[in-house]
Amino acid sequence: MSAPPVEDVRSGEVAGSVRVSVVPLLRRLHFYAGVLIAPFVLVAALSGLLYACAPQLDALFYGDVLTVEAGTALPVAEQVAAAQAATPEGAVTGVVLADDPEVATQVVFAVPGLAEDYARTVYVDPGTARVTGQLTTWFGATPVTTWLDGLHRHLNLGEPGRVYSELAASWLWVVALGGVVLWLGRQRAARRRVRAVVAPEKGARGVRRTRSWHGSIGVWASVGALFLSATGLTWSTYAGENFASALEALHAKAPVLDTALSGRTAPAGEHEQHTTGTKAVPVDPATVDRVLKAGRAAGLDGPVQVTAGAAGTAWTVAQVDNTWPVRWDKVAVNPDSGEVTARADWADRPFLAKLSSLGIQAHMGRLFGIANQVVLFLLAAAIVALVVLGYRMWWQRRPTRSDRRSPLGAPPRRGTWQQLPLWVVVPAPLVLIAVGWAIPLLGLSLVAFLVLDGLVGLARRRRVA
Repeated sequence: MSAPPVEDVRSGEVAGSVRVSVVPLLRRLHFYAGVLIAPFVLVAALSGLLYACAPQLDALFYGDVLTVEAGTALPVAEQVAAAQAATPEGAVTGVVLADDPEVATQVVFAVPGLAEDYARTVYVDPGTARVTGQLTTWFGATPVTTWLDGLHRHLNLGEPGRVYSELAASWLWVVALGGVVLWLGRQRAARRRVRAVVAPEKGARGVRRTRSWHGSIGVWASVGALFLSATGLTWSTYAGENFASALEALHAKAPVLDTALSGRTAPAGEHEQHTTGTKAVPVDPATVDRVLKAGRAAGLDGPVQVTAGAAGTAWTVAQVDNTWPVRWDKVAVNPDSGEVTARADWADRPFLAKLSSLGIQAHMGRLFGIANQVVLFLLAAAIVALVVLGYRMWWQRRPTRSDRRSPLGAPPRRGTWQQLPLWVVVPAPLVLIAVGWAIPLLGLSLVAFLVLDGLVGLARRRRVA
């Protein structure tokens, strides 16, 4: 009688038997992605956790500047004039008006010496026209929020640093999906009930307890992780460019507001309503009142931003209410006559453009107010816990005897691609090429891993021989 097959503790497979399955490959991919990519994901989660608290931090650091006592609002022209008196060296490029009497009016200035996309924002009490303070802002964000945003997007290292966040977003969905499949497969093989899938195992100890917490938290956080990965990639450097090209090809980009007084259409970007203006011209405060009145008459209620156009072009009045239901209509107004010359409404955007904009706002914690912030905070905390538990599980499974060749534990064995079923092998090359084109950093890092893993395996075989 032949000896029974022996279980390989490194891979969970049975030695001497080859079972057609995608699980061994997923296990190996999940292991290496967890070990090598998890540091990037951890940094992104921690910085995202801080960014989720940005409104509260703004209130803590700049509460006396951003908020005022409620009162009857004065004409906008008086508020702009007060801001101009406080910043004589600047030129007004825009005014942001809240619909809350306790929120200061923001008068945005182009000031010599500031970096591109930065502006000097003067905050004015709408009830008294008193200047409450001045801050250097980036697309309307305070210095604290700007710093947290830069930390999350590129570690405040500029464009080169954006590689880290895109790499994390590129792999997050792979790790999340692979982990869920592995966890569900393990629970199904053990014939456990649903509770074992979504809740930690009672009475478990050691690595089994760590795996139970890791798996159950991962199931709860998987949908949020997929959402963060997808929305984060839409405005990343490389994958984001491919996404924009896809929207262009599908004619799914947001309609452009025509600010040419002659009626000629000019291209504009996604951040059109937030621009601070690169060709600032002296602004008569009375013009702001005239343009705002035209925008209100055109149906633009709620918080709005009035943006001064270059000489010979229309001004813009845009709704800037980012909470659900969003108000993002905008109109172009002739500053001399107060006539509305064009408009671009939220309802006119294609479905994919709407979905992309809403996803970005939800990713930034703005779409559903405080509830959105709480969900993002919990999701970021869950991802941090998953990374920590994953490394703990890796450490607990390490060999404790000094004569082992792998002091940190052996990874799942090589050659798992040979167990793939035919329905996976046939379309795999096309799928990998498509994913590699759409998400370049995922494709490049995966190829680099395969090459390095192959070289390591070849070196070990030669050493054994």
